[in-house]
Amino acid sequence: MTGTHVQARAQHRWAGLGVLVLAVTLVALDATVLSLAIPSISETLRPSGTQLLWIGDAYSFVLAGLLVSMGALSDRIGRKRLLLLGSTAFGAASLLAAYAPSAGWLILARALLGVAGATIMPSTLSLIRALFPDARERATAIGIWGAGATAGAALGPLVGGLLLEHFWWGSVFLLNLPVLVLLLAFGAWLLPESRDPRPGRWDVASVALSMAGVIGVVYAVKEAAAHGPFEHWTVPAAFVVGATALVLFVRRQLRLETPLLDVRLFADRRFTAAVVATLTSLIGLSGVIFFMSQYLQLVRGLSPLSAGIAELPAFAGAVVGGLLTVRAARRFGTRATLTAGLLAMGAGIAVLGLMHRDSTYLLLGASFLAVGTAEGVVYTLSSDLVLGAAPAEKSGAASAVSETAYELGTALGIALVGSVVTAIYAGAVTVPAGVDAAAGEQARESIGGAVETAAALPGPLGARLLDDAQLAFVHGVNVAAWLSGALLLVAAATGWWLLRTRHGHGPAAPAATTDTTAATATAGAIAGERPGARAAEKVC
Repeated sequence: MTGTHVQARAQHRWAGLGVLVLAVTLVALDATVLSLAIPSISETLRPSGTQLLWIGDAYSFVLAGLLVSMGALSDRIGRKRLLLLGSTAFGAASLLAAYAPSAGWLILARALLGVAGATIMPSTLSLIRALFPDARERATAIGIWGAGATAGAALGPLVGGLLLEHFWWGSVFLLNLPVLVLLLAFGAWLLPESRDPRPGRWDVASVALSMAGVIGVVYAVKEAAAHGPFEHWTVPAAFVVGATALVLFVRRQLRLETPLLDVRLFADRRFTAAVVATLTSLIGLSGVIFFMSQYLQLVRGLSPLSAGIAELPAFAGAVVGGLLTVRAARRFGTRATLTAGLLAMGAGIAVLGLMHRDSTYLLLGASFLAVGTAEGVVYTLSSDLVLGAAPAEKSGAASAVSETAYELGTALGIALVGSVVTAIYAGAVTVPAGVDAAAGEQARESIGGAVETAAALPGPLGARLLDDAQLAFVHGVNVAAWLSGALLLVAAATGWWLLRTRHGHGPAAPAATTDTTAATATAGAIAGERPGARAAEKVC
């Protein structure tokens, strides 16, 4: 093959990576773009406090429940095919969300977006393995892919702010359509088809058990955090059903010749550490960021666009963190890099526990920058570890585990952290005498309800209610930030322990090597390659 042909194929691979980055950025952006629209949705659709949380996390709940099943399906029918089919469905669900006439319809549309998104996310990461068989190139590609994913999530508030400055809240969903047209056109041209050559049958019982397990447990945790574990019989019942389904799912996977998910992957400490890091980091991150958008608009009084600009350091940090991950892992080692990322994210979130109504922007900006950079590192490195721990033919299912942890962490973060903020807010806010019962109940539901109620009251009365509601909301965010920061410290300690050395050798390659063989082994280990790790150990 001539040098020209080799160069053309290389350019084709990197152009294909651009399509995959576009896809993952879109799905990640859709998870956060709605955050700045929450006040506008509250005013237009008048959802209850519970409906508001479901609008925020229905997308992630359904996405998390289906990712393992869709990842395994992509291994069977083809990752490119499922990516293109899912992208088409994503566009249709976006139209429904944009023109949803009520809170119930919006929740349904967000759930359908989750179904479609579940077909996109695992396909993007597993196709990287097909495009880049070389370990060193793949490590760089995953760094770029991870930067796109974390940057998409961080960019969501800014994009939402730009649109809400000129259009109604539904415009944040219409943004998906032109991007999807590009994705379909260039994806059909540039992406190779990739599938498991011996996929076996797609076990429907395993699909049902995985969905029932994830959704049942997540629903129970969400409702228990919001209303108490025994407020209604459905909460413990959902937990028992979900937990039982997960146990049966694991037992079934161990018996099947071609399991939907090879649970033996969790015997690999790198794989487990990566999944734990992704899950816990997103629990801490997503809930606080979800409410920070409301803080900037409803407490600080910023416009949606100004609030989006205020959160821009998180976007910049996510891009930088994702792109520098490979270099940092090669220099300091996987264990130190992952642990430092989790610690930095925990510290950045905990800083928000010191925030008050008129805190200097320096405090907020520094927090956003630290959290965004650390998340870029953690997500990229975790995805790399997960992909490298699995056989190539099972990359779709393995990628789905990583994405499930991401989306499950996002959903649980909004549910758990959101429930903490809501509970503290409801207990701390005081409705002044003279406010009728219905208006007082609306004010206790959420900070958005309080702002709307205060605007309809006479001047001094409304100002008193608004002042008290803002103080209560900020206190709730403070407590949630401290709890989230503590959770990240636990995650850092867990990752450090899981990636501990054995007999002087780590799960990844050593940070410094001197000869060419060792350097190649190090690159493979950072990319998650088992053979590379073994070679590195021999060099030592």
